[in-house]
Amino acid sequence: MTNIAILTPCILDGDAVSNDVVGMYRCLSKYGYQAKVFAENWAISAIDVNHVNKVKTFLRKKKDILIYHYSVGWNTGLNLLHELNCKKVIRYHNVTPAEFYEGISTDYTFACKAGQEQLKSITSLHSAIYLSDSEYNAQELNLMGVPQNNSLVIPPFHHVEHLEYLQSDISVIDRYLDDKINVLMVGRIAPNKGHATLIDAFGVYYNTYNKNSRLLIVGKEDERLSIYNNFLHQKVKDLGLQESVVFTGAVSAEALKSYYLVSNIFMTTSEHEGFCVPLVEAMAMKLPIVAYGSTAIPYTVGKAGLVWDKPDPYLLAGSVDCIARDEFVSASLGEMGWRRYKEAFTNEQIETKFIEVIKSLK
Repeated sequence: MTNIAILTPCILDGDAVSNDVVGMYRCLSKYGYQAKVFAENWAISAIDVNHVNKVKTFLRKKKDILIYHYSVGWNTGLNLLHELNCKKVIRYHNVTPAEFYEGISTDYTFACKAGQEQLKSITSLHSAIYLSDSEYNAQELNLMGVPQNNSLVIPPFHHVEHLEYLQSDISVIDRYLDDKINVLMVGRIAPNKGHATLIDAFGVYYNTYNKNSRLLIVGKEDERLSIYNNFLHQKVKDLGLQESVVFTGAVSAEALKSYYLVSNIFMTTSEHEGFCVPLVEAMAMKLPIVAYGSTAIPYTVGKAGLVWDKPDPYLLAGSVDCIARDEFVSASLGEMGWRRYKEAFTNEQIETKFIEVIKSLK
């Protein structure tokens, strides 16, 4: 029997790359493959995880398969890619450019620089299959020399279906389901996510169009990024928006669902995304989208949202107002997003494409 190892540096609950790892593992197990997940660090209850130092004893045959999830520099993973004599799949999630973290976190800056440097070596494995989770990522790999016939695009597995059937967190609904327009952003608090522009855009909307509004920023704050976190909180104070901007921190899946339910619009001004799973969550919840069309965002949203090629706070604020004032526009965009989710991003569709790749490696 073919053994399949899914390898990643770290696995955490609620993390998009980790959710993709879990989705792959469950898919492979469903189809009868002998699959195991390996990592250096983990804090997750959904699946069993094995330490990376056990990979070599698991992958001993040439027909065995290593699936390496790549988004950050990791010497151990790079060494295994070159040492193991088996079939290899590189799952490319993109590497955040290090300049976003310079002056904020030496740890993140180092990891991202290492990721960019190691990508040169990883793209030199011409016998490997490269699975990008967006067209944007695939184009980057192709520019680095990965042949197109070795490169495929498969969206990441996610927990959207699970989210749909969860019970809501009533406390969130009781607190925020009122007569205010709620603008939602979901994603960890990190410099590449463009929160400063998001707050500026909301400030324009609040002061120009509707003071009866609220910005909900859902995402974990990392203490290693305290400089960035403090900057954002100070920006909110400087704009006089303390009563109208809410930083929720990390939330449960039940609470996350509730934040989608109480919101009127999803807005992101992220400057760098390899895919952006929260956009798919918003589509599945029929929440209209306003976005700055950086990196992979236009590929993910398609025509199912108001996506602009400049992060102009006034343009973004006007877009929010258009949706908030017109129920027909809001409902139409929500329906378009839901159709795009159903046509392109369900886990069932992702599973079919992924298993086809695994079968082709036999």
